Amino acid sequence: MSAQPTIASDALQVGGPYWEELSVGDLYVEFPAMTLNDGHAALHQSIVGDRLRLALDANLSEKVAGRRLAHPMLVCDVSIGQSTLPTQRVIGNLFYRRLMLRRLPAIGDTLRTTTEIVALKRNAVKEGRKPTGLAVLHIVTTDQEERAILDYWRCAMLPIGDLDASEPHAHDLDQFPADLPPDALAATLDGIDLDVYRREVPGTHFADLTAPATWELDGGDSVTAAPELVRLSLNIAKAHSDPGSHSSGQRLVYGGHTIGIAASHLTKTLPNLVTIIGWHHCNHLAPVFEGDVLRSTVHLESTEALPDGGGLVTLRVEVAAQRADGALDAVLDWRLVGAMA
Repeated sequence: MSAQPTIASDALQVGGPYWEELSVGDLYVEFPAMTLNDGHAALHQSIVGDRLRLALDANLSEKVAGRRLAHPMLVCDVSIGQSTLPTQRVIGNLFYRRLMLRRLPAIGDTLRTTTEIVALKRNAVKEGRKPTGLAVLHIVTTDQEERAILDYWRCAMLPIGDLDASEPHAHDLDQFPADLPPDALAATLDGIDLDVYRREVPGTHFADLTAPATWELDGGDSVTAAPELVRLSLNIAKAHSDPGSHSSGQRLVYGGHTIGIAASHLTKTLPNLVTIIGWHHCNHLAPVFEGDVLRSTVHLESTEALPDGGGLVTLRVEVAAQRADGALDAVLDWRLVGAMA
């Protein structure tokens, strides 16, 4: 009979805080920085199906941007992963708001992230359920030259370990607006030559679009390699790697995985989307599990011409997950701004 492993009685537990252990103003800065490389780009592309031309075509990217751009979803995934130090016990992420790409990073850039707790709200205790609370995080990512890359809010639901020790925080989560600052959007495109993009790439461009419009994709994408994306992005939330950490008894697919597949559906719909600039909001409506088939509907809500040609497009992607039993559940509501030439 094999010996059973034992844990020393004086062993310190390695893991993230419970909700009641968080305080507004807590700042997390010690997460490892990460230099984006070709391996990250290739693995990310293989998992979520990145189809953005500037991230796939190095020659085009050099002509248009003067550098080899990284896919914005890879950048977002690394930033989100670097923000998971205080949310290792996460039950689920409710929303992202006002995610703004201040600059488009290139392969070879190094990303580092700071995470601040800015609001806490204890959920009402429901019979038969473990107590939980919400934490809003302000996340800022910079590069090796301390240039601003990303700035956004994320709301995580966390378990309460000791209800009696928890404070009844009830901060107003509506204080965090979902609308991107309109005067800052075009600045992300500094150094991006949309005229060159338009000349180099055939097909539909900004001038060919008329809003509103809706497209429904024929066919879905199966969610695979979920833990691989979690590890790639340095995400240490236990629910994404340990099936025993979620009430379903299954690994919860990291939300950025769902968003990444939605982005690939977006670029199937608009193959000449130049880049993604920011997200007004991204709401997770229900959990996604490995093996689900994701199906998307894309809406073009509005267009805004830029003075030197091309323009900004406001888009909404609604994603549903087809489960193993055939049920179809809404799982994502993503409203974003992109650029077209």
